Amino acid sequence: MTSPDPNDSQHPSGSSERREVRRGHLVRFWDLIYAGLRKIGVHVSSFYVTVGVFLVAGAIIAIVATMGFAELAEHVLTGGTQAFDVAVLQWIHEHQTKLLTQIMTEVTYLGTGTVVLTIVGVTALFLWHTEHKHSARLLLAATAGNILLNGALKLVYHRARPTVFEWQTVAVSSSFPSGHAMSATVVYGTVAYLLMRLQKHVWAKALTLSGAIILILLICLTRLYLGVHYPSDVLGGIIVGLAWAAFCMATLEASLVIGRRRAPRDVEEVPAPKELQDTHAKEVAAV
Repeated sequence: MTSPDPNDSQHPSGSSERREVRRGHLVRFWDLIYAGLRKIGVHVSSFYVTVGVFLVAGAIIAIVATMGFAELAEHVLTGGTQAFDVAVLQWIHEHQTKLLTQIMTEVTYLGTGTVVLTIVGVTALFLWHTEHKHSARLLLAATAGNILLNGALKLVYHRARPTVFEWQTVAVSSSFPSGHAMSATVVYGTVAYLLMRLQKHVWAKALTLSGAIILILLICLTRLYLGVHYPSDVLGGIIVGLAWAAFCMATLEASLVIGRRRAPRDVEEVPAPKELQDTHAKEVAAV
């Protein structure tokens, strides 16, 4: 006899309603994964396979990105990127304007610690209030890990900041990898991922992802324009940021699968609009 699917308990009203729930932003991909697991017909097997898929996918991305970062770091240490780095900064300096400098100075603040931590705090509170506590914990853990990892890497490589032209902003600590690039990739990338999990329409998810990518690239560009980072610094920050974010996202998905199996009622993580509508309906009915 086939055991019930662990996700059935999340929506006891019926299987058709369960299929309407978004399982991450790659909806079709995850639908195929879960359909294949259901065909196995064994509850224990499907549980471990599902958890394994998330963890292995995240681990593969993290390992590949880490290898890429290590290769880049080796070239940086041996001076293999120096000529390219200097040439890019010289070209940027030649095309600077007063208006563009003002814009870049404002945009770069979106990657500073104060702004990033404020965004994380507000987003985490929203997720917690809408009963997405696992997502809130993920965001906080990803942010804390990013701070510690970036600090450790800067201590290891201790690369001096560029002196190609006078800086247009204040900068502290060493140069490689870029803290702004890494923080922007982890925080804004994770926030976009969590928001996409709550959205129902493909076009909304596409806009969210596009907006996050553009914002991350703009913040990275400001660090070059303002003269406080080499291109290789920014690239290194993006790569290691992607590795850490991918691992955190995979861990969240796996923890949700485990949580639904152990305590289905405590792990809803359904789209926020539906939650708010249900709450409003109950309040109206009570009145």
